[in-house]
Amino acid sequence: MARSSTSFRPKWKAGNTTVIRIPERLATEVLRYAHELDCKSDGYELRDSSQPYRTAEDVDQTKPVNVASVPQRSPFRYPGGKTWLVPYIRSWLASKLPRAGIMIEPFAGGAIVGLTAGFEDLVGHVVLVERDVNVASVWHTVFGGQAHWLAEQILHFDLTRQNVLNVLRAEPSSQRERALSVILRNRVQRGGIMAPGAGLVKTGENGRGINSRWYPETLARRIQEIATTRKRFTFIEGDGFEIIRRYADDERAAFFVDPPYTIAAKRLYPHWQIDHRTLFELLRSVRGDVLLTYDNTREILDLASEFGFETQSIAMKNTHHAKVTELLIGKDLSWLRDAAIGREARSQNSQVTLANHP
Repeated sequence: MARSSTSFRPKWKAGNTTVIRIPERLATEVLRYAHELDCKSDGYELRDSSQPYRTAEDVDQTKPVNVASVPQRSPFRYPGGKTWLVPYIRSWLASKLPRAGIMIEPFAGGAIVGLTAGFEDLVGHVVLVERDVNVASVWHTVFGGQAHWLAEQILHFDLTRQNVLNVLRAEPSSQRERALSVILRNRVQRGGIMAPGAGLVKTGENGRGINSRWYPETLARRIQEIATTRKRFTFIEGDGFEIIRRYADDERAAFFVDPPYTIAAKRLYPHWQIDHRTLFELLRSVRGDVLLTYDNTREILDLASEFGFETQSIAMKNTHHAKVTELLIGKDLSWLRDAAIGREARSQNSQVTLANHP
């Protein structure tokens, strides 16, 4: 190994570079991952890999979570994805005593929260709900015994622009073929947007075009891993409101609700119109606990206040790497306040330790 601080430093944000010898067949994937981490470094609280963001106590709520430190479970690259929320979800579910018997995610989308809860055994069972027929086809395929077929198709797909267009323009003859088409569309269209009108990536990262977000080995692995834990999940293609009502009287149910947002949803999702007032009214009446995420707007703050929910703004980064805030909304956010107090106490103890050991 040798160090270089000359030739390549202007191309990287993180400072000096290190030259490492690796097999040529791995070079493209390693460089892609390194560039991805480097692009995400600005504005994030950089952490050593031995100190991951495990819970909300590890997170400064005024700084975005470095999503590279959070396990990536979903095969989707989803606009509005909630990977950054994972440390908070762990703390929220850990605060449920006795442990929540079931977690319902009525607007699942990429389902990172539900997948995390299932993989990490944070709840007894997870119910994922999605009404979009295309997104649903992926979950039906993965949970319905066709995950291996889908993973193999992804691994062996020759990703050229013409091959992609051939698949996207064809009418799928089966649910699993639709699932492959959806994964392709999600990975080659700008921002992962699958709503009508979204175009294919042109330049992409480092000029790689439609290959910018196509990682077949990673996608295949995630799909296979989900399939191995499929007994922990139930997937329902249907109306999220209906499923909330179905579990409304279950006091051991926990509802994680990430609805289409009021501002950007129209351009991001095919099914973007929901009655936000009815949603708040419905969630107020359920016996189990509730955690919602929403865009930080006056409209949503007013609805939360009207129906007796607590709110807290949390820093995150959007798909353009701009720092923004979203709202966490719940019946009781004391677990979040406790996490902030714990973080502050730990920080003060660390400062005392450093002062005593210069």
